[in-house]
Amino acid sequence: MSEPQDVIVVGAGVAGLAAAVRLAEAGLSVLILEARDRIGGRVYPQLVSGLDVPIELGAEFIHGKSAEVWEMLRRHGIELTEVEGDAWCASAQGLGPCDFFSEVDEILEKMDDSSEDESFLSFLNRCFPNSKRNPQLEEAKRDAIRYVSGFNAADPALVGVHWLVQESRAEEKTEGDRAFRSKNGYQDLLDIYERKMKGLKIELRIATVVEAINWSNRRVEVAVRHQNSVSRLSSLCVLITVPLGVLKAGSGKLGSIHFAPPLPADKRAAMDKMEMGRVIRVALRFRERFWDALRPNGKKTLAEMSFLFSDDELFPTWWTTNPDKYPIVTGWAPFKSAEQLSGHDLSFLKANAVKTFAHLLGIRPEIVENSLLDAYSHDWQSDAFSRGAYSYGKVGCDGAPEAIGAPVDDTLFFAGEVTDVSGNNGTVHGAIASGERAAKEILKSRNAR
Repeated sequence: MSEPQDVIVVGAGVAGLAAAVRLAEAGLSVLILEARDRIGGRVYPQLVSGLDVPIELGAEFIHGKSAEVWEMLRRHGIELTEVEGDAWCASAQGLGPCDFFSEVDEILEKMDDSSEDESFLSFLNRCFPNSKRNPQLEEAKRDAIRYVSGFNAADPALVGVHWLVQESRAEEKTEGDRAFRSKNGYQDLLDIYERKMKGLKIELRIATVVEAINWSNRRVEVAVRHQNSVSRLSSLCVLITVPLGVLKAGSGKLGSIHFAPPLPADKRAAMDKMEMGRVIRVALRFRERFWDALRPNGKKTLAEMSFLFSDDELFPTWWTTNPDKYPIVTGWAPFKSAEQLSGHDLSFLKANAVKTFAHLLGIRPEIVENSLLDAYSHDWQSDAFSRGAYSYGKVGCDGAPEAIGAPVDDTLFFAGEVTDVSGNNGTVHGAIASGERAAKEILKSRNAR
């Protein structure tokens, strides 16, 4: 068994990286264990030869002006660009400018967390029964469902209204309705953390899978597997930052962690009140932006298209790199769409993405295929070290993130976007904030000894 560390951090996603840096700055010895062969977790920029920007296979947008991301990037002189452009909608009548936003906002604004919690679907049926089958209201309800399931990757029959209201309030505080990108995508953020870790001499072990955590009061033994060898590491405490899907995985499954003794019942109950959203995203890279010349309404071209919304069964949402003019589009398949696509290989995803994009643009698939250079995707549902995209709260989840993130006997500490208590679950800045919160808890615990 190796020399004990002050803290072992399980997971090198942004929550783990943020916590490790804060702890090392305070003088603690820190070891990070990461199951993958890279850092970043669900932040996964892929560098592509011949392309000036990475292809984002995980998080892409910086939602609002969150201090956790903005201040770090700006301190290091990294440029931020706001997502701008036209939103187009595809319907049976063809492509046209979107006009559903105000109607969806009116529906969402009626959500209230002062009464008993209910699912978003139940809320819609109760508050907007539409017994006269008004087609405009029915369409607004469908648009609201598409928005909630698309943005949160959530099942509208499971996601709780209380959680959605808290999310909305959190967005208002940071202008979360605005989206930004940094110059080199999220690679900029990972590069900053990597430089900090090297300067602080934080030890990082990649391709190292944590299989078990044996713990007692202020003493931890961690069983890890690296390739075919198994070893045991010890520390005074451990910070667990793995995704909710991994925490909830059954014992014996790849990526799951066996706790001895088991986690407290109240913590496990809190985990059951949160769920992992499902998403498949496919990025298509072309020789040129052929859509720039298309005029779907005979007047305006698609040159300034930023988003394309539809009710397509597989890829209902698309976006471009606007205002930057890279020949890349991304297809977004949340919830039921992801359930149909998950587990299929890249060729299947690419073929369906090409077919869908062509159909929505109203052009022949050969036009898209002839310009296509490559396709990129990552199946987060099938990823044993993620088991889903990002978390959302189910009905009755009030207090669940706090309970999941609560320390156990000053020995087990928890971080990750699911433990964010400010309504920013599912975001990079929420994950960073949770890591910094957990680091403070660890430091406070040590000072109290």
